[in-house]
Amino acid sequence: MLRIGLFLATNLAILLVLGVVMNLVLPALGIEPSQYQSLFIFAALFGFGGAFISLAMSKWLAKRSVGAHVITQPRNSTEQWLFNTIAGQAQRTGIPMPEVAIYDSPEPNAFATGASKKSSLVAVSTGLLRSMNQDEVEAVLAHEISHIANGDMVTLTLIQGVVNTFVIFFARVIAGVINNASRSSSQSGQGLGGFAYFGIVMALELVFGILASVIVMWFSRHREFRADAGSAALVGKHKMIAALKRLQNGQESTLDGSMLAFGIQSKRSFSELFMSHPPLAKRIRALEQL
Repeated sequence: MLRIGLFLATNLAILLVLGVVMNLVLPALGIEPSQYQSLFIFAALFGFGGAFISLAMSKWLAKRSVGAHVITQPRNSTEQWLFNTIAGQAQRTGIPMPEVAIYDSPEPNAFATGASKKSSLVAVSTGLLRSMNQDEVEAVLAHEISHIANGDMVTLTLIQGVVNTFVIFFARVIAGVINNASRSSSQSGQGLGGFAYFGIVMALELVFGILASVIVMWFSRHREFRADAGSAALVGKHKMIAALKRLQNGQESTLDGSMLAFGIQSKRSFSELFMSHPPLAKRIRALEQL
């Protein structure tokens, strides 16, 4: 709660600073600030609304997209061990028992998702259970439990909401400036047509969205280190290191979207700036230095 409170306080400070800047700078550009105050409220409603709708649907979509089987009554010794291990880790971290699920996939992977600590899900692939020993699986589960205990799902949603807000807002501000400039230079005094204005807004949102994703991916990488450290505290860093080394030899993950953000990813992207997870070698070095 403290971390989320600090985040909301920072977000409020940003909104206040932006309000001051709009009232000082925009009149100098010949733009009426009140228009942009309304626009910013609109952008925040849609930016945060979209992020929280995605969060609310995350568990439902995750289970259906991978065909996960939720364990309500363990059917065999593997499911019983999995259920008991997650229950023990949840109790030790002080979070409510999450839903536990298994999904059929040859990829060694796991993910945690859900709208809150009280409504979370930890799912593991059959490939993970087959390719790792119990100590390594235990470390992976502790990593996912740490994501839930750290409140990463909600915090990431808040950050995404802020990013969405600024992308929507600045795309329309700059499109409006271009429209005003076009009107001033036009002999007829007319600005851009509706289709041209919409096209510029969409293009700017695409560019700003790509640039803003760097911020979201930076936070995602940061929380992976924290979840690794949480796993090390729960089960010992040697188990988490062994699990990560095992993943280095595995196939790349096929998870995508919100699930990939909470999974264990072994893929090296074109640029680390756009990676949701740090390279496995960096994660291993960080654990070794604990």
